[in-house]
Amino acid sequence: MARVTDPKCRQCRREGVKLFLKGERCLTEKCAVERRSYPPGQHGRGRIKQSEYLLQLREKQKARRYYGVLEKQFRNYYKKASRRQGITGEELLRLLEMRLDNVVYRLGFAASRAQARQLVRHGHFHVNGRRVNIPSYSVRADDIVSLRPGAAGETAVRSATDLTASVANWLQADHDNLTGKVLRMPDRDEIDTPVQEQLIVELYSK
Repeated sequence: MARVTDPKCRQCRREGVKLFLKGERCLTEKCAVERRSYPPGQHGRGRIKQSEYLLQLREKQKARRYYGVLEKQFRNYYKKASRRQGITGEELLRLLEMRLDNVVYRLGFAASRAQARQLVRHGHFHVNGRRVNIPSYSVRADDIVSLRPGAAGETAVRSATDLTASVANWLQADHDNLTGKVLRMPDRDEIDTPVQEQLIVELYSK
């Protein structure tokens, strides 16, 4: 199974923003972006020639890394979004937000999307009472996401809920019983992904 193995802090530094890939560490002074706010590598502090293509590429890479999606997966999401009614860029972000691993993270049941992906992959979560171990599974409105009874990951999940200050308006979470509900698809202003999705559309439209 293909997966990204680059150091997570290095990915954040390359994009120049916090992608919150390491959970609690991203909220402390140990965050690599706070300590070294320039790109990694020998020429990280050098002068980079900006171009239209570079800006578009960086936005696409930023979105990929934010959601932990590989290139082929991301392109497939774009193709699916382009066939839907509505603004392609916004539809792309909605499709990514409705991934099960992202919903688990948004509900506060994981400290990071990487942890959420691992918990889902190990079969710790149910969707509408059925065990689902596919992180890319697309949830729908009115779906119920819950921790499997007796799951070994309960301690990690409860620790993550302690770090959660609030839950997105399009979700409903019960941290005591470790269950959550998808109320509806999110609106664009409810998605705090730090990307300009129009640049991604321009890149793939070439």
